[in-house]
Amino acid sequence: MLRRRTALAVSAAALVAAPLLSACGSDAHPGAAAVVGGERITVAQLQARVKNVRTAQEGAPQGAQMIQNTGRLSVTMLNSMIFDRVLARGAKDAGVEASRSDVQKWRNTAERRAGGAERLKAMSLQQAIAPGEIDGMARNQILMDGIAKKLGVNRQTPQGQQKLAEALAKSSRDLGIDVNPRFGKWNDRQVMLGEAKTPWVRTEQKQQV
Repeated sequence: MLRRRTALAVSAAALVAAPLLSACGSDAHPGAAAVVGGERITVAQLQARVKNVRTAQEGAPQGAQMIQNTGRLSVTMLNSMIFDRVLARGAKDAGVEASRSDVQKWRNTAERRAGGAERLKAMSLQQAIAPGEIDGMARNQILMDGIAKKLGVNRQTPQGQQKLAEALAKSSRDLGIDVNPRFGKWNDRQVMLGEAKTPWVRTEQKQQV
């Protein structure tokens, strides 16, 4: 459950990224699902994430229901991949880090609350998080808690969520995100891919245990 630069800096970043952004998914940059901060998220990378989740879901006891509930998984996964980068930028700007020991501690606590490691994996898979991505989920939770602390808010409260959203929206704008139209359009204000089912705040809340 995820600081401002000057307008001149934002404009400069946009100009530098423009050649990449304008060609996202075009012949000039084939295979791009999105461009974030001048770096591509390729369709191949996205497909690999989707495959990992689907393979895990297919092997789960309630796999068919999970697959049905997770809908258009490519959009969900791309939303997650972009958000990871936005959060990383926000954390860097805020001077927040998540060490390996922090991640392991979070995971140990989550497994205990969930009723064991396998139960945590099953719960996460319902949210389209493959077993191998649980550490990434843990890292995101830690980073968002850290940013919220820097902001002096509790991210579990509506006011705290709003402040965190504003900070991440700034990071999102600074990155100059552009998405291949086949997957939708990125919304800086909501920090989410337009066609994703729920905003990141709600998604992250569901992931908490």
